[in-house]
Amino acid sequence: MVTLDIAMPLALFAVSMAALLLNERTEEKLKTTFEERELRTRDVILLVAMIVVAISVIAYISLLYPGQIFQSIIVLVFVFSYSLLLFTFSYLFSGLKTRRSQLFSFGVGIAGLLAGTLALLEPFADGFVLYRALAFYGLAAFAFAAILVDAKKPDAKGRWYVAVQPAALFVLLFVFFNVAYNGVPVWAPVLLDIFALTFAVLIILYLASLFTWKTVLVFAVLLTIVDIILVLGTGSMVVAAQQFTGLGLPVLVQLPNVPFVFSASGEVLFRGLGLGDFFFAGILALQTFKKFGKKTGYISVVAMTLSFGIFEAFIPEIVAALEPILHHQIGGFPGTLMIILGWLPVAAWKILSERSKKQQEIREINQK
Repeated sequence: MVTLDIAMPLALFAVSMAALLLNERTEEKLKTTFEERELRTRDVILLVAMIVVAISVIAYISLLYPGQIFQSIIVLVFVFSYSLLLFTFSYLFSGLKTRRSQLFSFGVGIAGLLAGTLALLEPFADGFVLYRALAFYGLAAFAFAAILVDAKKPDAKGRWYVAVQPAALFVLLFVFFNVAYNGVPVWAPVLLDIFALTFAVLIILYLASLFTWKTVLVFAVLLTIVDIILVLGTGSMVVAAQQFTGLGLPVLVQLPNVPFVFSASGEVLFRGLGLGDFFFAGILALQTFKKFGKKTGYISVVAMTLSFGIFEAFIPEIVAALEPILHHQIGGFPGTLMIILGWLPVAAWKILSERSKKQQEIREINQK
């Protein structure tokens, strides 16, 4: 039975388009940060190898030792990484105009007040209510204080007191509405999806300047092969994704199937897509944009979205056909394969057309 879904393909489209539109504003600053460095082919091979090792280790240790200590280590590592990414981006662009900086701090301050007040209300109150309220009110006070500091330093080029606010808000929301929380669901799926989509865009922008057309081709092929093996072969990717999802880490975007599809128990069916797949699509789109221009970049995004949506609609049938061949139960389907099959025709078309154009120019020159 074909199950149409427009929510996840639209999310993939939105993230890729956001990366294309924002890259022009962020690329120069990020290139300066990386000192114009670029990944070489061996660096890409090493990166993919590290991904394989990391996913395999997390998956097998989760199965062998599903204890709290290992889970706590995973949470600490990822929360630190996300917080550092948020702080880095915020600091790089904290030298904005004073009025905008003050408006940003004001927004964080209001968010802190709302979260702190929300924690005091009966549906959300639990054993951590006092600590939760004090933490968010403290963040609000810090943000409002930053507005006063900005008024005294209108020409500041780097504002650490502004850059630290998004990271602090993320940590407090994750800790007090996910880790230390016993009330009604707040973190998942809404806040989790917001941060996951935000991190997807930031990771694409942060690493895009390190790739070239050559290295992105190597990366695309290797990562797709690895993803197929880890998802359909060993299943390590599925186990790791379940581990992360259970901990509430924003490494997976979970959206309801639209149009709504209900299970036998009456619950709405949700679909999930990892940040790695969003990163994969965004990097391919950006490099296509740089290599062949804006129009082709946009076409590649549309092609990847359509390919993903078509595959997603037929996943149950595809999995049912593959299981007898692979002789084991399949828990997912490689998103990179769904994406690259939409991108490859666009890339091949442009490569062949560019080559044909050059050959035509050479013939014209020889005739003269």
